[in-house]
Amino acid sequence: MNVTLFLAVLFVLILVHELGHFLTAKWTKMKVEEFAIGFPPRLFSWRRGETVFSFNLLPIGGFVKILGENGVDEIPAEDKARSFSSRPRLHQAIVLVAGVTMNILTAWLIFFAVGMIGQPTLATPGEPADLTVIEVAKGSPAESAAVPLGASITEVAVDSDVRELHTPADLTEFVTSHQDEEITLTYNYRDEIKTVTLTPSRGLVEGDSERAIIGLSTAPVKVVKEGPLEAATSATVRTWDSLIAITVGIFSLLASAFTFSADLSQVAGPIGIASLVGDAAEFGIVSLLVFTAMISLNLAVINLLPIPALDGGRLLFVVAEAILRRPLDPVWMSRVNFVGFSLLIILMIAVTYNDIVKLV
Repeated sequence: MNVTLFLAVLFVLILVHELGHFLTAKWTKMKVEEFAIGFPPRLFSWRRGETVFSFNLLPIGGFVKILGENGVDEIPAEDKARSFSSRPRLHQAIVLVAGVTMNILTAWLIFFAVGMIGQPTLATPGEPADLTVIEVAKGSPAESAAVPLGASITEVAVDSDVRELHTPADLTEFVTSHQDEEITLTYNYRDEIKTVTLTPSRGLVEGDSERAIIGLSTAPVKVVKEGPLEAATSATVRTWDSLIAITVGIFSLLASAFTFSADLSQVAGPIGIASLVGDAAEFGIVSLLVFTAMISLNLAVINLLPIPALDGGRLLFVVAEAILRRPLDPVWMSRVNFVGFSLLIILMIAVTYNDIVKLV
């Protein structure tokens, strides 16, 4: 389930990113030879007009192949005016930043939709709220009873002692007063009422082996809905703040990498992100949407880094050519892009290995 959700999210974000490149390339009169989701080997493809549309085996990215973008291939005389290298540098820059722009726009639209739908938010004391499960301890009675993240606890009972819960303290107090008894817990999850029985267990709290718990961490959560103008404003602020935070985080990681002090345990690769997507989905569609928006913004920032093979690195070449007022050596650029792509693959392998180690 996690893998399927992850691939679906990744597919959408890759699609909108590459669609940005594709549409602007067409708009600036460039010839698009291929629109691809994933990296080769190719699974299947079809041709429409002058463009091949393909799906490839490795779902870690995508690409739009524009005639003459590497500057090395021979270009037929009749197509030369439509090659990437022959178009004005402003057009080249527009095409290169279009993918990132689409990712940012996608995140903004998601944040706007979430504001209109209503987003779960921590309630302040005294506000009406649902007591929501935010964590389930491993090896606990709650995990054994399969109490899901995002469930709203409505009631607990032991024989005639039946209580509605409003705060985490209410739950703690009830469990403490019934440590050796079977507790009936009722919760609402995705509009379905369910009931489970739990007996508090000892030995789960570090440093307090005698304390019996059921293993649930909860928080009072309310749903906040916004009007169109308020949702648009908050989406803009949230997108901007997230971009700043992500940029600072990535550059801090890169700076620590140069001093060999980077902590890769805090970096998630494909396997780690797939797990996080599953966790977000457990809290509901809104949490999954917000997580998707954050992945989209991460992709935008990463793609704009001035690293060869990324959009930012290729944009740097275009800026350099504009400043120098002459083309850079295409063979040299091709080699630099190859080195950059190789380093990205090595990094991907490293973070994927780190994901596997975490699982083990």
